[in-house]
Amino acid sequence: MLPGIGYDRISDITTNLIRGPLIAYTRVMCEQHGIPMERQDSGPLWDATNERWFNSLLDLPRTPTGRLLLVPKFIVRHGLHLNYEEYFRQYVLTHLQEVEIAAGSMIVQTLRDGRKRVTKKSLTEKYGEGKDVAERITHQHPQILAEYRARKNEEPSAPLSQEDLAATEGEEEIDWDALIAAITRLPPGTDDADTYHRRVQDLLTALFGPYLSYPKREYNLHDGRKRVDIAFTNTAPKGFFAWVAQHYQAATIMFECKNYGRDVGNPELDQLAGRFSPTRGEFGILVCREFEDKDRFFDRCRDTARDHRGYIIPLDDDALEKLIDLRKAQDLSGMWALLQQGFERLLT
Repeated sequence: MLPGIGYDRISDITTNLIRGPLIAYTRVMCEQHGIPMERQDSGPLWDATNERWFNSLLDLPRTPTGRLLLVPKFIVRHGLHLNYEEYFRQYVLTHLQEVEIAAGSMIVQTLRDGRKRVTKKSLTEKYGEGKDVAERITHQHPQILAEYRARKNEEPSAPLSQEDLAATEGEEEIDWDALIAAITRLPPGTDDADTYHRRVQDLLTALFGPYLSYPKREYNLHDGRKRVDIAFTNTAPKGFFAWVAQHYQAATIMFECKNYGRDVGNPELDQLAGRFSPTRGEFGILVCREFEDKDRFFDRCRDTARDHRGYIIPLDDDALEKLIDLRKAQDLSGMWALLQQGFERLLT
């Protein structure tokens, strides 16, 4: 409600405050995707412990206009979550309508059915509009702002979909057929294991974003003594991954990728189960080419769950294609249901 404070300035302030985490994210993404970096000034960084600003020299990507910071798609929004226009129109004016009706003022209209109403146009004519009006009325009636904040806390803003981001940036829509074909046409075998790993990450990032975010390939555990092929941060506000996080330890969703020309067995299952922990998460997905006996492998996954060593569901080429078909049809409910069915098989 402060004059002169709008989207741009709030965005600039926020960027300065979270510049440190953004730099860490940028550096990880540059290392994963081979983006060159060079030593340069970091810009202002906020030290929350000592409550001071400082600068540092760090390796960051550079463009002709200066250093570049990458932003996780999950935190991008078209507008502010707390929005002055929304607050004024839907909360301040609504409160004033109730005040005017209770007082029986001159701007109250009586409808044919006896109901009373006050138009928002008549309210702005009487009280005015703008941030100074909203601020003055809020000081007189602070419960309006308290109600607005409580409602917004209950309804966090949803992340933008892949389609929304593409439309905003003027990019082409995701080519789902090309993403899955890049995997299914790849010859099975260890020679193409790294290529398979990267292509699966590309597919998963598109398929499960923004519900899973911040992918980290070859994620190190225990000071590098163990490693997970791909680890995603679970940022799902709804759907299957949100359900998993509500009922099980699933802050991080781990994926193992096996481009085998043979069947996947207990060693691969034990490898992924050995990466779980109460703090990281106890749920993962094993992605592979095919199973000689998928039902038998599900039995092994069920045994792992019964032994309290974590929950693992398998996805082969066929399952990935089914998920892609549902995603192409924008049938997210069907996609979540398919994953839910796989998880429920672990509990039977």
